[in-house]
Amino acid sequence: MCQNARYFPAGDSALIMELGNEISPAINSRIREIAYMLENENIKGIVETVPTYRSIMVVYDPMLLDYSSLIERLKYLESQRGKTDIPPAMVTEIPTVYGGEYGPDIEFVASHNGVTVEDVVQIHCSTNYLIYMLGFTPGFPYLGGMSERIAAPRLEVPRERITAGSVGIAGKQTGIYPINSPGGWRIIGRTPLKLFDPGRKEPVLLKAGNYIRFVPVEVEEFKRIEAEVEESRYCARTYPLEEGEDDDF
Repeated sequence: MCQNARYFPAGDSALIMELGNEISPAINSRIREIAYMLENENIKGIVETVPTYRSIMVVYDPMLLDYSSLIERLKYLESQRGKTDIPPAMVTEIPTVYGGEYGPDIEFVASHNGVTVEDVVQIHCSTNYLIYMLGFTPGFPYLGGMSERIAAPRLEVPRERITAGSVGIAGKQTGIYPINSPGGWRIIGRTPLKLFDPGRKEPVLLKAGNYIRFVPVEVEEFKRIEAEVEESRYCARTYPLEEGEDDDF
C-alpha cells in the first residue's frame, strides 16, 4: 500500500523520512529510488544517506541546509518518482558449501520443517533474494524472499563466534555474516566470498536494492574460490535481474 511520507528529526543534524510501517518490496523500492535521486542531486549540505527497510535517514550539515528546506526537497523528489532512470537491479551469485563443518545447523533446519537436507539446499538456492538493507555489522545483508518451508528459530544461546561468510537462517530470514562475530542464527553453510574487506576499493561487496542468489558448491570448489579470493583473483558472477525474476516476494 502506498502511504504518504512522514518526517522526523534525528538529533540536530539528521532527518528520517518514513514511507510505511511494513516490510515490503514496494515500499523499499520507493526508499531506494529516493536514495538514488539524493545521491545524484548533489544537494549542498547533505553528508550521508542511510536507506533501510521502510525509511531513509539523511544526515546533513545544519549550517548549510536547514530541516524545513530538506523536507521540502524530499517532498519534491518523492513527487518526481518514476521520472528518473534508475540503474537496473543486479544479481550477485553467492557460491555456498552446505552442511558439514560449514553448516552445522542444516540438519536441525531440515528436521524442524519435516524435509531433507537436500530439500533445504534446493529451496534455499531456488530464488533471488532482495537486499533490503545493510546493517548489524559492515556489509551484513538483510534479505527478503526466503521460503517459509525452511524457516527456523534462532539458537537459544548465541554462539560467541560465527565464522565470516557463514550463511544462516533466523525465523523467516536468511543472511550472511560478513565478519567473524557473535550470532544466534542457524548456520546452514558458508561462502568463500568476502562481503566486507576494508582493503578493497569498494569495501562492501553488496548493495541495497540488488539481489543475491545462492549457488551450491562442493568443498573442493569452495577451497579453490577461497584461495582465489585471498589472492584477489576471484570476481563474483553478477548479471542484470531479468524482468519478472523477483516474483517470489
